[in-house]
This record gives sequence, C-alpha cells and structure tokens, in this order.
Amino acid sequence: METQSCILTRRSIRKFTDTPVSHETLEKIIAAAAYAPSWKNTQISRYIAIENPDMLHEICETYAPFNARIISGCKTLIAQTFVKNRSGFERDGSYTTDREGGWQYYDCGIAAQTFCLAAHDLGVGSVIMGVFDRQALEKYLGIPEDQELMALIAIGYPEGDALAPKRKDAGTLLCYR
Repeated sequence: METQSCILTRRSIRKFTDTPVSHETLEKIIAAAAYAPSWKNTQISRYIAIENPDMLHEICETYAPFNARIISGCKTLIAQTFVKNRSGFERDGSYTTDREGGWQYYDCGIAAQTFCLAAHDLGVGSVIMGVFDRQALEKYLGIPEDQELMALIAIGYPEGDALAPKRKDAGTLLCYR
C-alpha cells in the first residue's frame, strides 16, 4: 500500500470479526513498528499480546470497563509498555530538556501510530485506548518495574467499513511566520 493511501484510509476500528490475527502477522507488525523513530534510537516500546479469553474478560471487567465493548470483541489485545528513564534522559539519569521524562510518551505515541499503520497495511484493524486502571493492570499483567504501561491496542480484522470523520483543513492546522 502506498504511504499516503495507508495514512488516509487507516481508521480506528472498534468491531472485529472472529478471525484471530496470526502470530506471523503480528510479528510483521511489531517488526515494522520497531522502525518508529525514538529519542536517540532508544526504542523503548515493548508489546504484550494478550490472547487468553479469560484474561481478556478480566481486563474488561476489572481494569478497563470503559472499553469493555471493544476489548470483548477482539481476539488479541496489545499492551504497549515502555522502558522507563531512557527517552529524554542523559546517561547519568538527568533530563536532557525541560520536557523531562515526557519524551517517553511522545516516543510511545510514534510507535503506536507506526504499529497501527503497519497493521492497516496488512489488513488488520486497530484502535489505541488509554482509559484503564494503569497501576492495577500493570500488576495483573506482571509488567517489570523498569517498564510502564502506556496504552492498550485492540487488533483484529475489521467487521464492516469505518467511515472517515471530518478533518480540519491545512489552513486551520498550519500557520507561517
């Protein structure tokens, strides 16, 4: 798929078919997401693929009820984590800029979007979710101490077509000085 086409046709998918995403396809998506730019090439994003139906049910019920409808409809939920204290930091642990540790969130956003575009290119739908009990879900998933849970990404094959929402034009988004 051409880059512009991929960007312009990717949608947040909230309803999926019952066909699971193969491990081979998921590994291709992750391999492409690894090419997302990151602070000093730190590549801090990590991914946990949750396929166990009991775990998906528990996440819906206990940790992410706001997104339960979406999560209960997918066969695979990706928990995106990041290695803490690398993006935006010097080797001695000090901050490089006044944004302090905020760069880690920026890098995760770039990686998540690259993940979603790579998925779309392979016919896999996705939606990035941020409403969940982060600290409790980190414990439930056994996230290592040196990592933090950033986002949940539901993936699967889209059920039906998602319509494009209205977008702001370049004149609204861009100014020149």
